[in-house]
Amino acid sequence: MTQMQERIERIRNKIADAAIRAGSKPDDITLIAVSKTRSADEIRKVIDTGIVHIGENRVQEALPKIDEIGAGPVWHMIGHLQSNKVKRAVEKFDWIDSVDSQKIAQLLSDQALNTGTVLKVLVQVNISREVSKSGAALAEVRDLTRYVHNLDGLALRGLMTIGSLGASSEDKRAEFRRMRDLFDELSEDEIVGSCMKDLSMGMSGDFEIAVEEGATMVRIGTALFGERG
Repeated sequence: MTQMQERIERIRNKIADAAIRAGSKPDDITLIAVSKTRSADEIRKVIDTGIVHIGENRVQEALPKIDEIGAGPVWHMIGHLQSNKVKRAVEKFDWIDSVDSQKIAQLLSDQALNTGTVLKVLVQVNISREVSKSGAALAEVRDLTRYVHNLDGLALRGLMTIGSLGASSEDKRAEFRRMRDLFDELSEDEIVGSCMKDLSMGMSGDFEIAVEEGATMVRIGTALFGERG
């Protein structure tokens, strides 16, 4: 077994244990391999272990890797998306996990309709209320999800957030719990309730807490690929 295979097995076991503690099914948790700064060869090694979902933070960095790897992976744009990158993002990504405004949502929908596709999206929430972080404010989320839901080029699938960097485990758990409460509230909404399928939260340092608090998607980079050289 390679070092990467060992890391992935450890991660999957931790996800499974956390899911069981939460009363969830381990198979219902999607592992997204975050490949920021990683080469196409490194990504192929991950894909060869059976991981299907790959997340990238920047469109320009991702494009050559997507072209080189070709068909197979499901590509997620998980970083902040700029208006001038929308066209290429729609062309190359299967999911946009970081929709944080009506403007970006409209641009994505228009481009998706132009290309004859329906793009899966998550609305990003700034649960930590950090000024430096992207994401819609809590008070804006219901209106934004409804706006996205009404756009023909987009398929709303749920919510995404990033926990506070450097926060204690207790503080992160509280943030993830607030996200789950919000997700549950929107699941009862008469307009967008049926769209609330996925809750993406948790990264290498906190994915177990995220799964315990209801995440259905976790985004893992360093714990999977190893420390950057």
